[in-house]
Amino acid sequence: MPFRALIDACWKEKYTTARFTRDLIAGITVGIIAIPLAMALAIGSGVPPQYGLYTSAVAGIVIALTGGSRFSVSGPTAAFVVILYPVSQQFGLAGLLVATLMSGIFLILFGLARFGRLIEYIPLSVTLGFTSGIGITIGTMQIKDFLGLQMPHVPEHYLQKVAALAMALPTINVGDAAIGVVTLGILILWPRLGIRLPGHLPALLGGCAVMLVVNLLGGDVATIGSQFHYQLADGTQGNGIPQLLPQLVLPWDMPGSNFTLSWASLQALLPAAFSMAMLGAIESLLCAVVLDGMTGTKHKANSELIGQGLGNIVAPFFGGITATAAIARSAANVRAGATSPVAAVIHALLVILALLILAPLLSWLPLSAMAALLLMVAWNMSEAHKVINLLRHAPKDDIVVMLMCMSLTVLFDMVIAISVGIVLASLLFMRRIARMTHLAPVNVEVPDDVLVLRVIGPLFFAAAEGLFNDLETRIAGKRIVVLKWDAGAGSRRRWSGCLPALCEQAAGRL
Repeated sequence: MPFRALIDACWKEKYTTARFTRDLIAGITVGIIAIPLAMALAIGSGVPPQYGLYTSAVAGIVIALTGGSRFSVSGPTAAFVVILYPVSQQFGLAGLLVATLMSGIFLILFGLARFGRLIEYIPLSVTLGFTSGIGITIGTMQIKDFLGLQMPHVPEHYLQKVAALAMALPTINVGDAAIGVVTLGILILWPRLGIRLPGHLPALLGGCAVMLVVNLLGGDVATIGSQFHYQLADGTQGNGIPQLLPQLVLPWDMPGSNFTLSWASLQALLPAAFSMAMLGAIESLLCAVVLDGMTGTKHKANSELIGQGLGNIVAPFFGGITATAAIARSAANVRAGATSPVAAVIHALLVILALLILAPLLSWLPLSAMAALLLMVAWNMSEAHKVINLLRHAPKDDIVVMLMCMSLTVLFDMVIAISVGIVLASLLFMRRIARMTHLAPVNVEVPDDVLVLRVIGPLFFAAAEGLFNDLETRIAGKRIVVLKWDAGAGSRRRWSGCLPALCEQAAGRL
């Protein structure tokens, strides 16, 4: 059921002026964070920056009102960059918007099928593996803009991309690199100052200050206005970011796009759309779980999936790309005092206000500063401390799964990484459970040629071989073997496939 979080927070609980004031402060705080991040993530996804703002505005409102987590703030996120960039390069902006629309349909189907709780069973080793792999990939993608490298063509494969970046290092732009280093330095040092204001705005201001110095010295710096151009539905063209509200458009008819809507194009987009939906579901529910831990509330998983789906269906009709709940922005929302989804709506309204008032100023932002923002996001997303902790203390099986997911995400794509990771984790889990199943003697008075054993643990196909071997070592010289187990009727049905084989094995050795 959609609107669950809104109903619980603002209808079942009394919504007062004091609560609105807290939501207003939280919404403004998160909006300040979201504006530069939305633009940077759009650029990282291969589309002009205004589409990231459209996503935060439209999807941010729709998901906040219809989702199942009262504190989640949705918009473009770093996790999607590795999926969206190849789609935008191959199919253009229109194809990306259509894929977003398709992913929204998948998310609604997930919610209606009540898959919300099932997604929470994905092992930590899998999620940590692909998120750290995404962080590595995003960080690598930002080096070009961070250093101002001259690269007319960026290879698609990761290893080729690294080689191309290394070859392009002699073309470094000192001005761009200086801006990037200052911006990144402020982002790293700002939290140590103990100031509650998020560091994104001061970092960008610091980068812009360096840009002014570089321009005064005659240097050339790449900015949003110099690198991005727009074309409106009426044919109007311009540089940077258009100073107007998101316009209602058909996603497949975006101006300047060569995408053709057809059954063949939908089939081609289907794998990417499903990947977007899977990642969106995982990210949004992980975010909701984190927020529950911070606030003591309980999210509605299936309602959240439906809300995410509605947001991703509506957003493309206003130029919005794929959106999901952003953990960093949502956590900042809670820390700023949010009490309801109204805070997320206010954050989206602030983004709209920035489009109407600040668009000309936003066009002056240097690309190297935006790349620095994403480098910081990539570092946070890699969760290096968790990776190191897992490598030190986790079982070898979990380490193998994590490294496999990380490598596949970097070298191939996230779809393969998650698929292989879940299958591998499932197989290793079954092996671990199978090792728990064993035979134990039962202390009863029986003749010497009779053996009574109890089956302890789950008896299923993966455990059968170990039991066979154990049984073979015990039955020498026995005429009768009695196997006992404690289980309900349901378990007996599950064991029925293994039990006859186990009995035959024993009979053959007697």
